[in-house]
Amino acid sequence: MTTDLTTGPPLRLIMKFALPLLAGMVFQQLYHFADAIVVGRTLGMESLAAIGSSGGIMFLLLGFTVGMTNGFSIPVARTFGAGDFAGLRRAVAVGAVLSAIVSVALTIVGIPLSRQLLVWMATPDALLADASAFLAVTFAGCSAGVAFNFLSGIIRALGDSRTPLYFLAGSSVLNIGLVLALVLGTNLGVAGAALATVLAQLATVAACLALVLKRMPLLRPHREDWRLRREDVMEQLSLGLPMGFQMSIIAIGTLVLQYAINGLGSEAVASFTAGSRVEGLAMTPLQAFGIAIATYVAQNRGAGQWARIRKGVSQTAYLSLAVSVTVGVACIVWGKSMVRAFAGGDEHADAIIDQAHILLVVSGLCFTSLGLLFVFRSALQGLGHSGVPTLSGVVELILRSAVALTLVGPLGFLGACIAAPAAWVGALIPLWISWEKRRRELLGWEREAAEMAALRLAQEINTLPDDDRGREVAVTS
Repeated sequence: MTTDLTTGPPLRLIMKFALPLLAGMVFQQLYHFADAIVVGRTLGMESLAAIGSSGGIMFLLLGFTVGMTNGFSIPVARTFGAGDFAGLRRAVAVGAVLSAIVSVALTIVGIPLSRQLLVWMATPDALLADASAFLAVTFAGCSAGVAFNFLSGIIRALGDSRTPLYFLAGSSVLNIGLVLALVLGTNLGVAGAALATVLAQLATVAACLALVLKRMPLLRPHREDWRLRREDVMEQLSLGLPMGFQMSIIAIGTLVLQYAINGLGSEAVASFTAGSRVEGLAMTPLQAFGIAIATYVAQNRGAGQWARIRKGVSQTAYLSLAVSVTVGVACIVWGKSMVRAFAGGDEHADAIIDQAHILLVVSGLCFTSLGLLFVFRSALQGLGHSGVPTLSGVVELILRSAVALTLVGPLGFLGACIAAPAAWVGALIPLWISWEKRRRELLGWEREAAEMAALRLAQEINTLPDDDRGREVAVTS
């Protein structure tokens, strides 16, 4: 189902477009919630900390593969829009092959390095065994995640944004059932939680493939389409790799932060893990607005609707501020109760909950900066300006890393909590400045478009007979 965002009330269209995205992100968060709740309440907070200690590496892996596969879907959308179905099939074939190559490479490199990566991250010795097992299973099954992201991307490229949502919902429900079965019913421990996610993703990939084979013939490459052409491969790589690396920039800062937190011990890691799960859920509407505004701006840019771009971005910014305040207050007021869902009868549970609540309070106070960051970054990307968003990502990396390395020592866990909000505020500054510059440009283009329209109208009136000219002037006045 396609969505035209160039006509109609901007805010209503953006909200309508964002709701399925929000639902999909919530289901994605359920993956992490299921693992954390079951592990925390059944295996203990130390096992939860083991999962959390691999969070930075997981974020780096996930960020790169999601960005890469999103890039691979762009030629599919372009060829579909042009009616070039032979080119579309070739784009699907090239993207599938490149995704498979990347998956195999990550698996081959990741499994033997799982433990060493955690050692480099200064993971506490008590967590190493469980954390390395969790990470190794994740690397072993990363092809499932890459395949699902690729298939979802090419389905969305045809204008169908709902089908990936349905698959995410089904996968999340299946994941919860598998986590319960493998963690409670076996002695696999945290490795069972990772295996549950992999199996759920594999089932979803199978369902996606069945759908493509039965109902989406446009996405089924023919035998000759698998003979890859150099120009097709280079086009895919030129889009997929930069988008993957851009997503990875922020993840590197998270790795540095995780390194600093690991130095505080298992209790701090468990606290940060539990708090981050709630924080991630609170962020989902802000992220959804960002994705929606990028699509909205890109469509209206193509249509030359400069006034609609300004209006849509402005209205979305205000909406994001309102939602940011709401979720921030919710995290501050009810965050402790939400974190308690992860805690069982662990002797350190109360201390862990209190520390996790500190994270939610600090983040909640700064969600307004994060909300505007998503809006302005996405608006600039929709306008075709990638330089400043990339610079903003670098600023975010530097600030998150600097705060983590300098404040965690003297301030402890509080220093770790400050790192991400400080990065949001700093990264917002170049984005805000750049958007204000682009907003003034849009105003100029609006005036030029209005002047050209007035000039064309005057020329048309002058070409009319005298009687018709008088009637036209009367109507327009």
